[in-house]
Amino acid sequence: MFTSKLIKESGKLVYLDDKSKLNYKLFLDKLPEGQEIEIFIGLATSNKSVAQLAKVYACIRELAKESGYTFEEMKTLVKEQSGLCYSTGKETVCKSFADCSKDEIMLTIQACIEIGRIYNINLE
Repeated sequence: MFTSKLIKESGKLVYLDDKSKLNYKLFLDKLPEGQEIEIFIGLATSNKSVAQLAKVYACIRELAKESGYTFEEMKTLVKEQSGLCYSTGKETVCKSFADCSKDEIMLTIQACIEIGRIYNINLE
């Protein structure tokens, strides 16, 4: 999986830093010939982006596949790890990703990366 931020300079999209450029090269090198990929491009704003949400769901799907948990079970584990859940005493309530801020989604992506390390999955 590869995500990055780009900036428009002189009519072209360029990487913000060398690390992003290297991550793209590593991602590309690992792809077999003929492999199809999906790309999500959106404008960076102070709100969460479609690309961020897509990354969260892709990470959860990959974690579920590798861990043996269902998608819904892994989604709950990620939300708990991200601090998006609280207990009312009778039940545990988790915030919907749709209601999360950009910062909360960034914490969720980080939680996915940390859980991925447990299963030896690189989600960065």
